[in-house]
Amino acid sequence: MGAIFVVDDDPLMQDVLLTSLQKAGYPTRLARTVAEAWQVLSAAQAETFDAVLLDRLMPDGDGIEILRQMKQHETLRRVPVILQTALTFHDAMLDGLRSGAFYYLNKPFSVATLMAVVDAAVADCRQYRELRLKARRATGTLAHLDRAEFSFRTPDEATDIATLLANVYPDPDRLVLGLSELMINAVEHGNLGINYSHKTDLLKTGRLTQEIQARLTHPDHAAKKARIRFEREAESLRFLISDEGDGFDWPQFLEISPERALHSHGRGIAMARMLSFDQIEYQDSGNRVLASVFHPVRSPAPEQTTH
Repeated sequence: MGAIFVVDDDPLMQDVLLTSLQKAGYPTRLARTVAEAWQVLSAAQAETFDAVLLDRLMPDGDGIEILRQMKQHETLRRVPVILQTALTFHDAMLDGLRSGAFYYLNKPFSVATLMAVVDAAVADCRQYRELRLKARRATGTLAHLDRAEFSFRTPDEATDIATLLANVYPDPDRLVLGLSELMINAVEHGNLGINYSHKTDLLKTGRLTQEIQARLTHPDHAAKKARIRFEREAESLRFLISDEGDGFDWPQFLEISPERALHSHGRGIAMARMLSFDQIEYQDSGNRVLASVFHPVRSPAPEQTTH
């Protein structure tokens, strides 16, 4: 289990954050300045932290500079950052979201809100870490695959195929999150018709998994399949994911809007767009999405030796 790294200069806020996190069973570490925070982060290992709880206004700089440095760092860019700030105006929140803060806390906030956001960020981090481990176990021969097509019905099938297909790229860690998010969306929101507000309610009551299983066996959905088609082209890898649903209002999910920044879900498409793919293009009503990553490097064939 990784720790929660708290970056905050306010002693009262430090006490609230550390006490709440430790009471919930999270190991913690504290930094009081931007300089101290980056010193700790730059020396961290891949699994040192499950999340960074970052204050925006620090005495020696803007916390968002730490965020931007993290997103450019090979080891740190996948660690979720929860940006906490008293700056509530739209542009300030948008700036943080576009810099990669997929989780947001507006001061003042309750302990319940704090823990809900932290729990969501940590769960996403651990799920992504597990996806990366699965992808690394998959066969390396997929670097030579030129085209393939799969069908899938369940979130588990989507995840299994995503962890396999991620290996068509030299850096499967990059692709696995985006592929799994887009493919699970095709199942949950596409074929099973679980919309944004309904998923919010299901997550609040802990009934999402139960509802998915019920819909998978319902006559209206039992025969539905989602599909992914992969093609390797001269300068890109292309993944076309389709489902049998009615589509959705996809433009609003390409970025996390400030209005949805405090929600516990709805980040998948934006994260796929920022972290995994160079281009995401929704087609038709939104039940087809073409995701591309450019300039892949095919692994060279091993040299043969003669005796």
